[in-house]
Amino acid sequence: MRANKDVITAPDVFEAVFEAHYVEIRRYIGRRLDPDVAEDLAAETFFIAFRQREHFDSAMGGVRPWLYGIATNLIGRHRRAEVRRYRALARTGPPPDDEGHDQRIVDRLSAGVTVDRLAGALARLSKGERDVVLLIAYGGLRYDEVAAALSIASGTVASRLSRARTKLREVLG
Repeated sequence: MRANKDVITAPDVFEAVFEAHYVEIRRYIGRRLDPDVAEDLAAETFFIAFRQREHFDSAMGGVRPWLYGIATNLIGRHRRAEVRRYRALARTGPPPDDEGHDQRIVDRLSAGVTVDRLAGALARLSKGERDVVLLIAYGGLRYDEVAAALSIASGTVASRLSRARTKLREVLG
């Protein structure tokens, strides 16, 4: 086990970890928060990971869930803004884009109601439920990876996901 810790502490190996996971972590954060914040929080995720690399324990899970856990904790610091954003989306619908007027109308008709309802439903979930749902949906993590990322038991992941699905079904039908 000591050898695994030595591997992650080597700067060239950590650079490879950065290269392998940065885009994925930035994308996950961008889906959870404003995309303009994603770059900064992704960089902060890797800064924290680099500072804490000597504490990484592969027995607790792989590097990927560890990074997702750090990113999710950073997102938690922005939770109030995240909830306000989902509530605003639920009230106003998706933001306008740079496409033509006709395309915006088609897009809004086909996706507007769904986005409004989904945003409202996500805002109603508890932080723990929302984190589990979005780590699975946006991050593509498995239950065991979500458990490692959030430092919770796999059973807790399953129960949070079950509760979230029930709540989402009630709202979305």
